[in-house]
Amino acid sequence: MRREEALERLGYLMLGGNLALLVAKALIWYQSGSLAVGSEALNSLTDVIYSVLIVGGIYLSIQPPDFDHPHGHERIEPFVSLIIVMGIVLAGVVILWGALDAIWRDDITVATGPWAVAVLAGAAAMKFLMYRYALGVATQYGAPSARALAIDNRNDILTAIAAIIGVAGAQLGVAILDPLVAIAVALVIIYSGIVVGRRNVDYLVGAAPPDDLHDRIIDRAMAHPRVRGVHDVLAHYVGPEVDVSLHLEVGEDLTLAEGHDIETSVVEAIQELPEVDDVFVHLDPKDLDEWKPGTFVVEDAEE
Repeated sequence: MRREEALERLGYLMLGGNLALLVAKALIWYQSGSLAVGSEALNSLTDVIYSVLIVGGIYLSIQPPDFDHPHGHERIEPFVSLIIVMGIVLAGVVILWGALDAIWRDDITVATGPWAVAVLAGAAAMKFLMYRYALGVATQYGAPSARALAIDNRNDILTAIAAIIGVAGAQLGVAILDPLVAIAVALVIIYSGIVVGRRNVDYLVGAAPPDDLHDRIIDRAMAHPRVRGVHDVLAHYVGPEVDVSLHLEVGEDLTLAEGHDIETSVVEAIQELPEVDDVFVHLDPKDLDEWKPGTFVVEDAEE
């Protein structure tokens, strides 16, 4: 399946699943008045709202290149991810506020019927399946929007488990468990939203990729038998992908055709890395003495 098709299917699956969960949780909340179940219903409502936005954002991001966007539209993806982040953080803040308010007013209501547990357990199971599916898409295609969705669904599993604990606490006569667990889960949700948000801001502002990717880029450049050294290696995010520029030290007696072949070979080797998009290579004749601090030397390179 193509990346575009996988992301589009993911968006529609998330929207359909969240709609079904919203209806089920809202019915149980209406019947019981449980704080935990109400928080879960509100969480599903925010999921549905930003799922609609995500479907639209994914549709835009998978459009093919055109004259105005020759590299395609994948750079919209970090914006889609930030929409998900806002939904994550908003859900955490709302849950936290509701739990603190209930403790302050000493007005804690939890569901005690078997239907509440059944719906919440079913919600946790469905969210687990949605989490695994989104994580699979994120891993296979390196899609930041899919990874953000996976984390959001993982958080929803936590909130469902927290709601079940609240119901169990009521049945055991310890109703305070409901808001206390809700507070703990809300803090985890807010923290995870901040982590995902920072990662996607890095995509938007052109931050450097992780050190291990930088090292793999250098290794691939130095693997060519006629490269004498590598320096001025610059790698940065352009959307969810990485652009690379670097200088290669080569022998001064190369023909133009030989230099072209070296450059092409190194570019293709680096572009095989799944995180990398464009690669720009500059050839420096070794005898011009442009060696500098930070130059990686290939000791046994061919002349």
